[in-house]
Amino acid sequence: MDPFRGNFTQQEAMPEAAIDAAVEVMRSGRLHRYNTLGDEPSVVSQLERAYADYQGAQYCLACASGGYAMSLALRAAGVAPGDRVLTNAFTLAPVPGAIASIGAEPVLVETTEDLVIDFDDLQRKIVSDDAKVLLLSNMRGHLCDMDALVALLENSGVVLLEDCAHTMGARWNGRRSGSFGLAGCFSTQTYKHLNSGEGGLLTSDDPTFMARAIILSGSYMLYGRHGAAPPKEAFESIRLKTPNLSGRMDNLRAAVLLPQLEALDDNIRRWNERYDLIAGHLESLPGLVLPRRYSKELYVGSSIQFRLPWAGTKASRDFVSANRNLGVELKWFGDDNPVAFTSNHHSWKYITKQDVPGTDRILASLFDMRIPLTFTLEDCEHITRIIAHTLAQLSMEGAA
Repeated sequence: MDPFRGNFTQQEAMPEAAIDAAVEVMRSGRLHRYNTLGDEPSVVSQLERAYADYQGAQYCLACASGGYAMSLALRAAGVAPGDRVLTNAFTLAPVPGAIASIGAEPVLVETTEDLVIDFDDLQRKIVSDDAKVLLLSNMRGHLCDMDALVALLENSGVVLLEDCAHTMGARWNGRRSGSFGLAGCFSTQTYKHLNSGEGGLLTSDDPTFMARAIILSGSYMLYGRHGAAPPKEAFESIRLKTPNLSGRMDNLRAAVLLPQLEALDDNIRRWNERYDLIAGHLESLPGLVLPRRYSKELYVGSSIQFRLPWAGTKASRDFVSANRNLGVELKWFGDDNPVAFTSNHHSWKYITKQDVPGTDRILASLFDMRIPLTFTLEDCEHITRIIAHTLAQLSMEGAA
């Protein structure tokens, strides 16, 4: 079997328009979002307006990271230290980290075999934990039945905040991910769907919420310079009562992002072309299980997940190692030790230890693989041949 030579962390180069825009900002010397001349909008303000329009939202705030966007959203929604906040047990560390960062306590909700939040467990924990906010993680780009979720939360009086780091540009029944609750939180970290190295976007249709978030982000009294902000009246009663937690986006990152936004929908098409090719091959392999995709879901296939429910710890480690030796980089969520960006709730020692046996069972057999746009369709074919080869070897060893 010929090894794969591609790089699973290599992103595409910045478009020339993004490079030119970044150079223009650097030549101006005006990198700070409020360093403007006269009434001209800053590049960050232009990005906020453009992303609000793309998302179909009234308001947008650009900030330092996706994790910062989540912590801002929690604070602006009124979550206080000691409050209990529901979130997925299957997610990445920045989600419980955002909850912990404001002194609140994450309450982990089970995941299903389709890698989305378990509605039955959610309902139980809404009652048992007296939680009034759900920070929903659309982990690895999987959307739950958003219509059913919204109905459940409205009946329970629970506020929905959406972590859309992996679902920027995705839709449920034609509606943008991030538009179902009080706010949507997005990331522009390098491995997400727009790339500024680090960065975050927060969207909402609620003027009071967004006014709080803008003041919290460090606007001083310059909130009038925001491109997609509520009217001045929304700030009057809170502007002197809300702390400054400086976490603004700068003009350089915004300049890099604006041209990428124009290409986002086409890039989603390209990601899904690669995802669908890989998924089509993997679903035919015996013993390998892909999560279900709903007919109402327009996903963004920038990564793929699958399970080997029959594989134990040794077999899972051997499978990861065999693929790595042939150039295919898989992450295994059942590992006791966190690897790079991948961890599970057992590694989050800063939160109260919680029992989520259903999630543990799923994570024990769950594998994850990035699909960068630098891969060609031929690369994707090659990768699936390697996975099929290593899976066949593992199955033979198990039978022996």
